[in-house]
Amino acid sequence: MRYISTRGASPTLSFEDAVLTGLACDGGLYVPEFFPALSAEDIAGFAGQIYEDVAFIVMKPFIGDAFTDTEFREIIARAYSVFGHDARCPLKQLAHNHFLLELFHGPTLAFKDVAMQLIGQMFQVALGRAGKSVTIVGATSGDTGSAAMEAFRGLDAVNTFIMYPHGRVSEVQRRQMTCVAGDNVHALAVDGDFDTCQALLKDMFSDFDFRDRMRLASVNSINWARILAQVVYYFTSAVALGAPYRAVSFCVPTGNFGDIFAGYVAKRMGLPIDRLVIATNQNDILHRTLQSGVHEKNDVIPSISPSMDIQVSSNFERLVFDLYDRKGSAVAQLFDGLRADGRFDLSPGALSRLRNEFDSGRVSEAETSRAITDFMRRTGAVLCPHTAIGALVAERQVDASDTPVITLATAHPAKFPDAIEAAVGVRPNLPKRMVDLFDLEERATRVAGDLAMVESVIRERTNI
Repeated sequence: MRYISTRGASPTLSFEDAVLTGLACDGGLYVPEFFPALSAEDIAGFAGQIYEDVAFIVMKPFIGDAFTDTEFREIIARAYSVFGHDARCPLKQLAHNHFLLELFHGPTLAFKDVAMQLIGQMFQVALGRAGKSVTIVGATSGDTGSAAMEAFRGLDAVNTFIMYPHGRVSEVQRRQMTCVAGDNVHALAVDGDFDTCQALLKDMFSDFDFRDRMRLASVNSINWARILAQVVYYFTSAVALGAPYRAVSFCVPTGNFGDIFAGYVAKRMGLPIDRLVIATNQNDILHRTLQSGVHEKNDVIPSISPSMDIQVSSNFERLVFDLYDRKGSAVAQLFDGLRADGRFDLSPGALSRLRNEFDSGRVSEAETSRAITDFMRRTGAVLCPHTAIGALVAERQVDASDTPVITLATAHPAKFPDAIEAAVGVRPNLPKRMVDLFDLEERATRVAGDLAMVESVIRERTNI
């Protein structure tokens, strides 16, 4: 398997090189040359298998000879040994034909752990074998940062710098980054919003002197391995509800489009997915794109679902690449326009393809709070704000279809205690293993949303 850039002007890479590189040098994102197919018999065979075994089968065609079978099985086993549930990503029935896929049983209580723990193990093996070191930089709207820092802390071959928008993440999310022990992990509180952080990240990778000198790598959702790891739980959950013998739909609360793009990959591999439903908060660029065909940035409005406070959905580029028949020049032109003008228009054909695969729904702040209250009252389930958005949009889909709908529960409610307490009057408790989080000392560096300033901090901390 080889990997190509969505903008068509970067070298074709192996899996290992694509993962260690992150962003392509032409500004595009790496995608596989093709999506390997699994037969209905293959998918049916996942029934009763443990999560790790399904993960090996689903991901193996994408990694080529990057790892031996033994190495890869060991990587997967170590990655998920730290999860707090034997099923790793269990299903919970919320109502008739409506299910929650709990993705928050990892060490930082968010779905990002599913991919980040795997990437950490991949980097450790690949870098150790090559005798190399890297500087990982990442941007987070709340959960990616803590998951990355937890996965890479203490590794000799890796220095990790995570940028988060100062004052725009929950206290739990912030402390999960600023209280991590480890000399090789650094939290950078950036003045601006998540899109500011994400733009700084992309600009660093476009600064080729800095990129090469620091040996930059990224573990944001622009990294293909992030998407690949998330594909697995679409298969395990769908099979638990009867796939491949019946179709299943998924509703995904998403801002950066990576988690739902993983569902698109699973569908391309042969999983019988009926609909992929995008659930957005008031920062609704993806919903507006489906409604109008115009992909246009607005100002980011802070919300009680901060991980979705995004107006530049990086992984949408991977889908656009397919919508335009994998023509890199067309994709480059569109996203150059987005950067210059803040918008682009999808062609009629591309918009038709988009609507054939996806539906969407938007949930306001008031609706989010009401949904948290209502789901607790009706079902007893306490949902984080992001999950509540997904569940509310999914409920509308359940009413319209007999197909089972799985809502991705992306974070533990205790990561957003203020929002939960405001909605239901009860403050959710952190798991026992995290009860001392508010007693730990915080370490963070406040930095302006300026490329030169951020690069200066990174150079200083790495002594390169």
